[in-house]
Amino acid sequence: MAPILQVRDLVKTYRVGDHVVRALRGADMDVQAGEFVAITGPSGSGKSTLMHILGCLDRPTSGQYILDGQDVSRMSKDDLAIVRNRKIGFVFQGFNLLSRTTALDNVELPLLYNNTLKLKTSERHARALEALKSVGLGERADHFPNQLSGGQQQRVAIARALVTRPTILLADEPTGNLDTRTSIEVMDIFQTLNKERGITILLITHEMDIAEYGTRFVRFRDGKIQTDSPVLHRRDAKKELAALPPPEPDEATPATVADPVAAEHGGVGA
Repeated sequence: MAPILQVRDLVKTYRVGDHVVRALRGADMDVQAGEFVAITGPSGSGKSTLMHILGCLDRPTSGQYILDGQDVSRMSKDDLAIVRNRKIGFVFQGFNLLSRTTALDNVELPLLYNNTLKLKTSERHARALEALKSVGLGERADHFPNQLSGGQQQRVAIARALVTRPTILLADEPTGNLDTRTSIEVMDIFQTLNKERGITILLITHEMDIAEYGTRFVRFRDGKIQTDSPVLHRRDAKKELAALPPPEPDEATPATVADPVAAEHGGVGA
């Protein structure tokens, strides 16, 4: 079976003033459908540049990138946007939620921007609610970001990434702003999506313990792949959560919020 993602001799250079920055220096990698690949490396190693190219947010200076049988290396910006909207979901360290918009509307946004789907309003709402339910937030659909904890906001961001039903999920430091328990909860969602839905996941992280939730470990250094190997002792987020003591009441989710926008829309639990 052909890999869902192939990278061949990928090079990316930037010019900063009189200096040339070589972010990628000939990366080669294949990813099979259904893999969970953790990509690590020090700051400036090229991992984020790779993620931008894999996510069709940027194009390489040279080399080839084949995504699901398509050579996207030299596609126009418009064609890249089409591929991105159809095949790829993104989760970032910063949740990037619109503060004056409910969880449901935040999740629905990619469907509004995707002109190829042509969904009715009721269909968009149904898809967004389904995505929220899949991350355990169906009852929080009408809440605003400042009425949600950090972990809940990240789950909304994951739901937003899932709403277009992508085959690949790219996650850039998704646990960087979260505490230990919440990080495990997020990794449980990723492992479940990977196992039950077969979504291919590429996770960028500088935390080695987070990388151990994946099935494969790729380490970058100086724009090149230094290590590419299976995760020998994979962590199981679901088992780890079951072994933890019950969580304390979530102080980050207030009972009332003095927010005029929330009040305008009916307040907490509207």
